[in-house]
Amino acid sequence: MNRLADKNRKIQKRKQHIRKSISGTSERPRMSVFRSNLHMYVQVIDDTTGKTLVSASTVEKDLRNIRNGVEGGEKLGQLAGERCIQNGITSVVFDRNGYLYHGIVKSIADGARKAGVVF
Repeated sequence: MNRLADKNRKIQKRKQHIRKSISGTSERPRMSVFRSNLHMYVQVIDDTTGKTLVSASTVEKDLRNIRNGVEGGEKLGQLAGERCIQNGITSVVFDRNGYLYHGIVKSIADGARKAGVVF
């Protein structure tokens, strides 16, 4: 098995293990993080209704100048946190989506905490 396929298999295995115990409710929705090579995405999801309550990504027109890195992750996390506070969401369950809690994922979480969201 090549290295990339093995890496993706490990991420999917961690993701399944995490999602067994994490689910978002209307009181504490799930904040899910996805990162690709070019962009970062954050969604706040209510799993009971299957609706996305808040989202932020670097694909949006006014956020395209944010780079895919630790500093950019913190800015994106702060923006997602501010949008959560505006919509009345003060606490969330953090879903790292199979990624290690390190680097970009950690900076997104720290940025959301700075905005006032409680994990």
